[in-house]
Amino acid sequence: MGKNKLQHFAEMKEFEHTFEGFSIHLLQEDFHLKGKWNTDFFKNQNPIVLELGCGKGEYTIGLARKYSDKNFIGIDIKGARIWFGAKTAQEENLKNVAFYRGAIELINKVFEKNEISEIWLTFPDPQRKKMRKRLTSARFLELYKEICIPNALIHLKTDSKLLHFFTNELIKYNNLNLEASTTDLYNTKIENPDLEIRTFYEKMFLKLNDTITYTRFRLNTDKTVLNPDTREGEKQFDK
Repeated sequence: MGKNKLQHFAEMKEFEHTFEGFSIHLLQEDFHLKGKWNTDFFKNQNPIVLELGCGKGEYTIGLARKYSDKNFIGIDIKGARIWFGAKTAQEENLKNVAFYRGAIELINKVFEKNEISEIWLTFPDPQRKKMRKRLTSARFLELYKEICIPNALIHLKTDSKLLHFFTNELIKYNNLNLEASTTDLYNTKIENPDLEIRTFYEKMFLKLNDTITYTRFRLNTDKTVLNPDTREGEKQFDK
C-alpha cells in the first residue's frame, strides 16, 4: 500500500464524521448508529440522503453545501476514494455530512427502516455481465426498501447506456413511478440544479465526449421488486 494511502487512512480515523463498518462484525450485530443517525450524530431530524458508491464524494459534498436542511452520507468500499470528500467536509466544517466505508450489500445493517429519504447513484459500475450486482437491480432495490421511507426518490446518473436501459426496463416492469429519464442529460431540458454537480468520473467521461444519462424514479411499491429479462435488449450495447 502506498505511503499516501496509509497517510489518508490514518487521517480519516481522526475525522469525527467518517465511519467504517467491517462486514464480519455487521454479520454479527448492527452498526452502532443504526436508527440513531439523526439523534446521535447529526443532532437534528432533517431528512437523510445517501450517495451510494460515492467515490470521492463530490455529490455528497455538493448537495450538503446547497441544502443545510438535509443530512448527507456518502458510502463507498474504497477508503482511499472517500478521503477526498471527508477531507473537504472537515476543512469546510460541514455539519450535515458523514462518510461511511463499507459494503453497500450490508446497508440494512447500518440504517433502520424509514431512516433514509433519498438515494443518489452516481456513475456506479454497470456490471455488464452480472445483473445481480447492478445497484439498480431488484436485489438492491429490495435493500433500499428496507431502509427508505415509502415512495423514496432514487437518482441514477451514469455514462452507461446499458445500465440506463436496464434501469428503465426494471422501472416499467415493476410499475414504479418514473419522474424523469434521458439518454443525453446535457442536451435535454430537465429542471434540476442538482444535476449540475459533476463528479471526477463524469468530468473524465465528458472529456471523452461520452453522453451522460439520467433517471429519477420512486420506490412506490410494497410488492417484491423483480428483474426483467433484458438479455436481448442488452445485446445492442455489446458493440
